[in-house]
Amino acid sequence: MTKPNPALPLDQVLIGDCREILADLPENAVDLIFADPPYNLQLEGELWRPNLTRVDAVDDDWDQFDSFSQYDQFTREWLEACRRVLKPTGTLWVIGSYHNIYRVGKILQDLKFWVLNDVVWVKANPMPNFRGVRYTNAHETLLWVQKEKGARYTFNYHAMKGLNDDLQMRSDWYLPLCTGKERLKDGDGEKAHPTQKPEALLYRIIMASSNPGDVVLDPFFGTGTTGAVARKLHRHFIGVEIDKKYADLAMDRVNEVVQLEFDPPVFVSPNPRRLKRIPFGNLVESGLLEPGQLLYFGAEGELTAKVLADGKLSFNGKRGSIHQIAKMIKDGPSNGWKLWYYDDPKTHRREQIDRLREIMREA
Repeated sequence: MTKPNPALPLDQVLIGDCREILADLPENAVDLIFADPPYNLQLEGELWRPNLTRVDAVDDDWDQFDSFSQYDQFTREWLEACRRVLKPTGTLWVIGSYHNIYRVGKILQDLKFWVLNDVVWVKANPMPNFRGVRYTNAHETLLWVQKEKGARYTFNYHAMKGLNDDLQMRSDWYLPLCTGKERLKDGDGEKAHPTQKPEALLYRIIMASSNPGDVVLDPFFGTGTTGAVARKLHRHFIGVEIDKKYADLAMDRVNEVVQLEFDPPVFVSPNPRRLKRIPFGNLVESGLLEPGQLLYFGAEGELTAKVLADGKLSFNGKRGSIHQIAKMIKDGPSNGWKLWYYDDPKTHRREQIDRLREIMREA
């Protein structure tokens, strides 16, 4: 795991305005930032359901701005503060609605952030449009940006595939709102914060864009979803929250998270592209496979190819690599390491040749 800058106030909630607090943190020290800023919803009047119950909308002072220009200035200032503390290899996620995300996106680009993706969080259980004058607002938009265009950033692609039934993760995420036991309540049993995000959303972001031991900063910490998920996944967090009431709730929540002992195979998703490259011929050179030995196409396959002394295979008079011969048989892109099998004299089973590659990597 990486070692964070010792000057960072790790695993704490700092109370105050993020524009001021981040100025006191060291530069280029944070690996990942998730920001859920005020949306500037511009609500006019109260909103009522058809059954005459009042909708608990976002009408707090922190979401009130006198003008678009005032909101833009606020956005520029907190983004500049975030850019300063973010590592050159770091990335930032910001979430918003149609009220603000386009203004935020322009300012991100003005500040030289480079957009990697926009992601749509499709809400499985959105609030209806009670007046019936617009579409139900059933999604929010997240912008994922890197600090320096072209820098090597963290993206755990294979972890995202794993969370998506081994299919490439798409940019539309179908997740429910934060409800039930996960929703924090105040002393009166009402929801403690109007815009608490679901842990599933932060789980996906933190898992994708950071590694164990990294530092995740949230400049609008709210009730601490970022901190709770970061703790579960063995990341450090720094929360900044202007409202002490929310900060206290958040820290209590994070302290209740039981962090399991760090076990790399559990928390680290391997990236095959970063593993040591082992040519198939190395297996022959090392004696793990012998020239003339038969390989089987598939665990129960009847088709066989013969291992040649130069690390090629022979099949029906054709010579080629494990991938070329597999492609010839399968008639399409093929990973020979996963398709060819051998008879193991020790286990008396037919094993995938990829098992021999792992033996060589561990040697």
